[in-house]
Amino acid sequence: MSNRRRAAALGAVSLGLIALSACEKPTPLATVTVGDRTVTTEATAKCYLDGKKLSEKDFIDCLQGKPEKTITVRPGDKVRIGVDPAIAEKGWVVATGTAGKSGLLKDTTYRSLDADTLLADPQTGAPAGEVTLNVIETGGGQDYLGVWQFKLETAS
Repeated sequence: MSNRRRAAALGAVSLGLIALSACEKPTPLATVTVGDRTVTTEATAKCYLDGKKLSEKDFIDCLQGKPEKTITVRPGDKVRIGVDPAIAEKGWVVATGTAGKSGLLKDTTYRSLDADTLLADPQTGAPAGEVTLNVIETGGGQDYLGVWQFKLETAS
């Protein structure tokens, strides 16, 4: 191999290693599907610490965050929520805001809920125009390991 080819190969390998070291490990994904529409999101950096417990302050901030992904729902729609197996292994809960809409889901990557249930105001039961759907990874007990958010918006 000529010196030029060796230098080019060494340069390519070096650039490849630099590029790989700059990559961040992706967080597990959560997905919401309504009919034929699907949105998928990662948790924000402060709402997922690679399996480590979130502080109470960070957890509350994550629940009150603004979702980046929106999906439109109609009364009577089925809302299908899916999570990566890594989330399912530890356990997860579906909530709108801070109101739980499912019990603890463990070792299952999928849950289907009625849009009417998700859009109901927890205090009055009246339908809301929009809600924040939180997928919360738990570590058992009061340990919260991640929050993934979606905005559910009622079709007008």
